[in-house]
Amino acid sequence: MKKLDILICIGLIVMSSILFSSCNKYLDVNDNPNSPSVVEPNLYLSPMEANFAVSVQYDSRYLGKYVQNWCSSSASDTWDRHGYLSGSDASGEIWKAVYWEMGNNLTNMISQSKADSRWDLLGIGTTLRALGWQTATDTYGPIIMTQAFDASRTSFDYDSQKDVYAEVVRMCKESIGYLNRTDGQVSSSYAAVGDMIYKGDRIKWKKFTFGLLAINASHLSNKSYYKPEDVISYVDSAFTSNADNALVPFNGNVSTDTNFYGPMRDNLENFRPTQFLISLLDGTVFGIADPRLKVMVAPAPDGVYRGLIPTQGMGSLTTSQKPNNPWNENTAPTTATKGRFLYTNKASFPLMTYSELQLIKAEAALKANKASVALDAYKKAVTAHFDFVNQYADTPISASDRDTYLATVIPTDPAALTLSMVMLQKYIAQFGWGYHETWSDLRRYHYSSDVFTGFTLPSSDVLWPDNNGLPAQRFRPRYNSEYVWNKAALDKVKGFDKNYHTYEMWFTKTIDTELY
Repeated sequence: MKKLDILICIGLIVMSSILFSSCNKYLDVNDNPNSPSVVEPNLYLSPMEANFAVSVQYDSRYLGKYVQNWCSSSASDTWDRHGYLSGSDASGEIWKAVYWEMGNNLTNMISQSKADSRWDLLGIGTTLRALGWQTATDTYGPIIMTQAFDASRTSFDYDSQKDVYAEVVRMCKESIGYLNRTDGQVSSSYAAVGDMIYKGDRIKWKKFTFGLLAINASHLSNKSYYKPEDVISYVDSAFTSNADNALVPFNGNVSTDTNFYGPMRDNLENFRPTQFLISLLDGTVFGIADPRLKVMVAPAPDGVYRGLIPTQGMGSLTTSQKPNNPWNENTAPTTATKGRFLYTNKASFPLMTYSELQLIKAEAALKANKASVALDAYKKAVTAHFDFVNQYADTPISASDRDTYLATVIPTDPAALTLSMVMLQKYIAQFGWGYHETWSDLRRYHYSSDVFTGFTLPSSDVLWPDNNGLPAQRFRPRYNSEYVWNKAALDKVKGFDKNYHTYEMWFTKTIDTELY
């Protein structure tokens, strides 16, 4: 990862030299030509967008096991057991992305954009900061926000989740105000130089920001002040189709510019689909085989799609029965390994999708007793996810196979749509990328098998010993940041408790209290 960071920085410097007609003219704006003190604000975007996507992928190797998108091919895996690695930065990559890789880079981008009246870049930067806070607090619970990036401090106090959630809303609304402006030096072509996601399209960034507001508001479903109507309104102002999906691209030419999930990076060799995932796609739960199965998941060598029970490994399966990894291999990838679905070298990685938001709307509409609205959103979501999957398919799913499936899983009577149907289709639509949102869903519904049909946690005797029989509810803050250098502040939020990772999050509680 450090090599990647170095190469991104080198690339950033190369980009900046290309963008200016004269190298001397460019260097004239800096006091020290050996260490440029001014970077054009649009050039911050690409490294931050790439690093944020990679941070999600990096931590998904652990979080993906908590939510059972996949599990280890070996028995008794720590993360399959909802455990953690003490003294390790494993599961701390989101922390690193928010505080270091975005960190002061994003602060500088925001301040420079404001000084230059580049309202579109200012809006994008403000949204990215809100995205960082939202993802970090949903992952770690209380986080450092108010005192973050204060260079005069050597220790940093934690902010409550409640305060972070409120700040995300404030920042998103502030961002929308910036993104609505067309005066000053607003320029899509200037922003597009660094923006890999939307190529400087401020309207799409505004839709993304409304999507983030919808996610924030939907997470409060257990609170007395939850407002499903607000969720619906936010979604209606967000994405209108798959064309609005937030995707981070990868070139796939060399390891350092390749999709973290691609075979060239060899990060998923020992990962296998879970029994729960396969049950959602093979007809066990929905009563009809899902055509998306053959695109999204690799079969065993004998051609059968099987999933493993987390913590149990391959068990007594024969060689031909053992499920393949996401690249459709049973061992390490070779130079000839192409991969499939989101697991190719060039596959773009989603940060937010139309299907996800429509299913958020469907859930909110059910809670608001708006069954017709819920069914409409549900139908749009599932249909659109087929189109999403086909963008990554070697052999696209046919319209007839899609329609046969939709006729079974989409009821004609709005009253027949259930919460479980919505949440299970959301699980499918977020498979392979939306781990944090899936985890938020599972935690909001307390890992319920009534809502998530067939989802089974490891038994209490198999769960990690420090858990006291409880599942994980949060990641621990990054070890080499907090447990080494910020001990006093971490101790205030009980971060040194052995079972800290099992403490329920504020946003999933019915009562409005924090952990500490």
